[in-house]
Amino acid sequence: MFDSIDDWLIIAVVAAILFYGSSKIPQLAHSLGRSMGEFKRGRMEVEREIRAEQAKDAAAGGPTVPAH
Repeated sequence: MFDSIDDWLIIAVVAAILFYGSSKIPQLAHSLGRSMGEFKRGRMEVEREIRAEQAKDAAAGGPTVPAH
């Protein structure tokens, strides 16, 4: 009955309209888009920090092991 992703997408849109009303859908989409943007920026920042740390370790001759 619901074999493709298109069927599920249609059901999700209809359910969203029923639960939130048609006036709230643009607000929800805007909030979701902003949240995804923040997540991507945070992920890129973490990746940048990891690359910088790896470059620093490579320049120092390998990873340093903390002394106990």
